[in-house]
Amino acid sequence: MIHAIEGVLPVVNTPYLDDLSIDYSTLEREVDFAFATGAQGLVLALVSDTLRLTATERMELPARLVRYARGRGPVIISVGAESTSQARQYARAAEDAGAAAVMAIPPLSQALAEAQLRTYFEGLLDEVAIPVLIQDASSYVGRSMSTEFQASMFRDFGDRILFKPEATPLGPCISALHQLTGGKARIFEGSGGILLVESFRRGIHGTMPGIELLDGVVALWNALQTGDDDLIYRLYLPICAIIALELQGGLDGFILTERHIMHRRGIFPNQNARGPLGYVLDDPTRAEIDRLFSQLQSILASVQAAGPKPL
Repeated sequence: MIHAIEGVLPVVNTPYLDDLSIDYSTLEREVDFAFATGAQGLVLALVSDTLRLTATERMELPARLVRYARGRGPVIISVGAESTSQARQYARAAEDAGAAAVMAIPPLSQALAEAQLRTYFEGLLDEVAIPVLIQDASSYVGRSMSTEFQASMFRDFGDRILFKPEATPLGPCISALHQLTGGKARIFEGSGGILLVESFRRGIHGTMPGIELLDGVVALWNALQTGDDDLIYRLYLPICAIIALELQGGLDGFILTERHIMHRRGIFPNQNARGPLGYVLDDPTRAEIDRLFSQLQSILASVQAAGPKPL
């Protein structure tokens, strides 16, 4: 079955055993949790610890995730690497496994001229027939790409190009991509939820949040679609507050907080992490996250108890 790439598409967090090898049993349970909670697909991306995975793991994970998804939604695989050759190999593994699309950040080790960026992304387009999401993750890793360059890729390759802008400021980047592509480009946001409301109002096709607050983000996405402003902001405030705490730790702040909440949910048996780490989730921050998470769960429970609003 072919599924549309749209809606809430969470990024899986990679769980580890005590020896820091991937815990595939927990990963499968995480995928089941995602679809049971309302995810419309899955993503393997930076918050999945891709920068800490071995090349072998990155080649094997697409097939695992597609198998675990069991046709319930599209699987998108991050293939960004330091060389075009590496990225093409990861993309080939993703398409061969049945992924619906690949996503790539530019190489991180150097600032590239746009001609080099074009060669890099064109290499991926040559390698696979599935869509390529251009990811500008410069708000936390790498360097920004101009919206004009990104739009030029869309003008040349059409709907084979999708976008996940995460540069700062995000809202104007989304609007610029819309304007420069005549409103035709499919754009996704990945702020974790902190910028989802504004991004939705600017016309995104979906969101790629972390998985830890998925029930809240799904409810928020549904409220945005129905225009229920009261519910939108009731859900949005605790989500925003949690993501604000995650942001202070950069990429590792997201990764570690997600593991903490997934452990609290009973899905992850531990909070094991591969190092080195640039951030430590200390007890005061963990306690504040727990308070906010409990508040979000109370809101979700009250919404479920109240049932759908009459038309």
